[in-house]
Amino acid sequence: QVQLVESGGGLVQPGGSLRLSCAASGSIGSIYAMGWYRQVPGGQRVLVAIITSSGSTNYIGSVKGRFTISRDNAKNTVYLQMNSLKPEDTAVYYCYAGVTGLGSLWGQGTQVTVSS
Repeated sequence: QVQLVESGGGLVQPGGSLRLSCAASGSIGSIYAMGWYRQVPGGQRVLVAIITSSGSTNYIGSVKGRFTISRDNAKNTVYLQMNSLKPEDTAVYYCYAGVTGLGSLWGQGTQVTVSS
């Protein structure tokens, strides 16, 4: 059974930082991409950042310069360093992995709340 396990969410004040982690475990073949999406109540799940197995990255415009995605291919783990957090970053963050032969995998979600 393949699963994605997230950690690192929580409550932070505006301007603060958080680091999300997501580890893939189980019988995993080739992971060609890992990333983070977020979703607010009543809203759609939207891509925040994604990184390919070769290290190419892409970010949603509103987080560029504040968030950094990275991955450890040997550990099948992806990280999202979030700096200068804003209240509008408040959402449930979901880890994503694109796996050859399995398609899209999702984590259970972790709440990030930015509030004073």
